[in-house]
Amino acid sequence: MRIAVAGATGNIGALTTAALERDGHDVVRISRSLGVDLVTGEGLDAALAGVDAVVDAVNGPAGSREEAVSYFAAATRNLLAAEGRAGVRHHVLLSIVGVHRVEGNAHYAAKREQERLVEAGQVPWTIMPATQFHDFAEMVAGWTEQDGVSTIAPLLIQPIAPADVAEVLAEVALGEPQGRHADVAGPETQDLVDMARRTHQARGREVKLVPVWSGLFGTEMAGDVLLPGKDARLAPTTFEEWLGQQR
Repeated sequence: MRIAVAGATGNIGALTTAALERDGHDVVRISRSLGVDLVTGEGLDAALAGVDAVVDAVNGPAGSREEAVSYFAAATRNLLAAEGRAGVRHHVLLSIVGVHRVEGNAHYAAKREQERLVEAGQVPWTIMPATQFHDFAEMVAGWTEQDGVSTIAPLLIQPIAPADVAEVLAEVALGEPQGRHADVAGPETQDLVDMARRTHQARGREVKLVPVWSGLFGTEMAGDVLLPGKDARLAPTTFEEWLGQQR
């Protein structure tokens, strides 16, 4: 099949591209750095010529709620419109587990708008919600780290290896549109603070972690809000196994 991956130079996009090419598929990489701009639509029609399916693994820039929603809305509208002109048969969107249960987070608001546009569009679709990735804790701690101290929310999550996400995305893209896919998650629940501590240890770093509910992650994200549903598809790679690969 000929499959386009939007966000192909990002973490998940690159892994999805590799998984598809490994299995012999023709992959079109869509990224601003490669001359295709989703926000303006520049280069999209040429990129999608002859494409059977599109995987949207685009990540947006940090900003306010309005900026995040505006970015994802523009990118999604342009992508869906170009897909319609090209006769694309399947749009696959990577989304986030729990995105409809959290109101205050700007990124989650943007992903909800993205889902709404996909569901209302003319291109047959699959929305695949995934939990946070195994490298999420280290990334979040890095946002606030200063002089060896970092504040981090004590979120309960069921993290998944980025490579496992890519494998499922590739599989879904090769199949028929499913509508809303079951949640996709890792095999075990984890505490975000403990994940950050263990990741820092694996990297040989000492960072003092201060658990706090503030900033992007308020108490509305506490408890089981970010955990997958009972019918979730569980990927095999544990956090410990992923850590072993980082050392």
